[in-house]
Amino acid sequence: MTADVASPAARRRRASARLPRVRARPGGRPPGASASVEDYLEAIYDLTGSGGPVIGARLARHLKVSPPAVTEALQRMARAGYLRLQAGKQIVLTRRGKTLAEVMARRHRLLERWLTDILGLDWIEAHEEAHRLEHALSPRVEDRLATILGMPSTCPHGNPIPGMAGPRATHPFPLDQAPEGSTVIVERITEEAEADRKLLEHLWRNGVRPGTRLAIQEVAPWAGTITGVSDGRTIALGLVAAGKICVYSPSAAPGTPQPTPPRRNAALSASA
Repeated sequence: MTADVASPAARRRRASARLPRVRARPGGRPPGASASVEDYLEAIYDLTGSGGPVIGARLARHLKVSPPAVTEALQRMARAGYLRLQAGKQIVLTRRGKTLAEVMARRHRLLERWLTDILGLDWIEAHEEAHRLEHALSPRVEDRLATILGMPSTCPHGNPIPGMAGPRATHPFPLDQAPEGSTVIVERITEEAEADRKLLEHLWRNGVRPGTRLAIQEVAPWAGTITGVSDGRTIALGLVAAGKICVYSPSAAPGTPQPTPPRRNAALSASA
């Protein structure tokens, strides 16, 4: 099988193209589809894991594809049995769609681990390269990668790898909900955040990784920012960006319920 080495721009053009008819693939994998269908399914799966309803407009922003192209693709995928379009335009994967989406997410996140842990790429390059390689990965190589990497439970950004033992329960919540004066630990950078290269660069440059401890110095809804301190370094983030980072309290322990952080005015967060 030839590796998919398309650039991110080519992937966007491919996603916006008409989706071909679904055909089953040999090799023991779930009923397959085109690379375009796989891209869409993986994106819906990622956005679902990031929290909040998945609708066409949000998917279009994530894939950087025009809304009409997304609408056409979703209608085709619904007819093919990969997803359902519910009331309120919410997109929900069917069992068939979720199975294939989990395969793609697993391969992407394993590849990110290999690219960072073995090849030494930073997590920005790893995310982009994994997208280029994931469509060509065979089940045999996928299983071998998992074994060589020691069956990791998460990707380098902290997102769980489907089919692996899950990380310990920490009762995470979005960073934009962290109260001023509190201390939190970064659990994961969601896949929605990973799609923003500038945000990934900012986090990487400032040492924000899974496990980083942040002392929340200021929460400023009027300015749309939250400021934390880690190892003497001050890190400022927009509230929208912070909402894509999951954190937890240092006192969190498996099986221990966490109090829900106070919510700020939703209109302020939305305007930020």
